[in-house]
Amino acid sequence: MHTIKHKRTLITRVRRVRGQLDAIERALTDERGCEAVVQLIATVRGAVNALAAEVLCEHLTNHVGAPRVATAERARATAELETVIRQLVG
Repeated sequence: MHTIKHKRTLITRVRRVRGQLDAIERALTDERGCEAVVQLIATVRGAVNALAAEVLCEHLTNHVGAPRVATAERARATAELETVIRQLVG
């Protein structure tokens, strides 16, 4: 699996998201204003989107765009990518 190559980077991103989620919980517990909470939520959404983009780009590079990929594998990887994009966007 190609994500193993960038495991450390991906785990760092996940930990960043976890920390941001903790910040949302603290903000709610501390009864911070709506604007502050929504800003934190937007930050989490951005971090999750960046994580998803990282994984999707890896997939494109290694399973769709690489010259060594056989036609059947490329078709399968493209179909997987279509499914994942629909799940992510929809």
